[in-house]
Amino acid sequence: MRESRTDRLLELACWCSAFMVLAIAGWILFDVMGHGFRRVDLNFLLGSPIDAGRQGGIAPILVSTVLILGVCMTVAVPIGVGAAVALSEYGSEGRRATRLIRASLDVLAGIPSIVFGLFGNALFCRALGMGFSIASGGLTLACMALPLVIRSTEEGLRSVPVEYRHAAAALGMSRTSTLVHLLLPAATPGLLVGLVLGIGRALAETAALLFTSGYVSRWPTSIFDSGRTLSVHIYDLSMNVPGGDGNSHASALVLVALLIGINLTASLMANVWLRRRIRT
Repeated sequence: MRESRTDRLLELACWCSAFMVLAIAGWILFDVMGHGFRRVDLNFLLGSPIDAGRQGGIAPILVSTVLILGVCMTVAVPIGVGAAVALSEYGSEGRRATRLIRASLDVLAGIPSIVFGLFGNALFCRALGMGFSIASGGLTLACMALPLVIRSTEEGLRSVPVEYRHAAAALGMSRTSTLVHLLLPAATPGLLVGLVLGIGRALAETAALLFTSGYVSRWPTSIFDSGRTLSVHIYDLSMNVPGGDGNSHASALVLVALLIGINLTASLMANVWLRRRIRT
């Protein structure tokens, strides 16, 4: 009787937590849509900012956001997957280097974004001479996303049953073939989680980009031009531009829509890819 009551209370608490998370997400979406939906149209998406962003659109800002996100993922994904493979498949649990790398990743994941911004400003903007640019912002965000990508991919690889490796060895498959054709496809959900989390952090980041990519809202011509992302644009309109709340809510709605679209697209592509792998 006591166990049954405890199980029911625990189940009720779990459902309450789940509905609380759903309610918070719904509240945020409802608030953003209520204040910004009327302003989002084709002219807003394709126009340039006017009057410090109070009027006009966000087309240059969208381009800068996509470029910074592209630089971030281009750097973070290969390095992150490679480091995860090294830790999972080639690093022994008892090695001091393996433990040190994992501890370093945990520390990096907890460092405030403002510290990453100062680091990116010192290294990429000044030491490497990139200045306030999209490249500096993207590389700084790559440093921030690396712990998420590495940890998620590593956990995905470690969750693959050891029997897979034994069966591949029994069939005479090399370690590289086992990794490419067996382990990485099986670890795709973990890689997808790390990718989505990295993209989410990159899109929503503000503090680090204030010190690296800058405030400029004009059209970028290359990754070495300064550029303003959506998150920085929302912050600037809300905090520094009187009368900019309307366009800031509209920009926030676009940012949320981008995050939802990226999550759904990544999940769909992963499912399609896994189905093709299973058929072949």
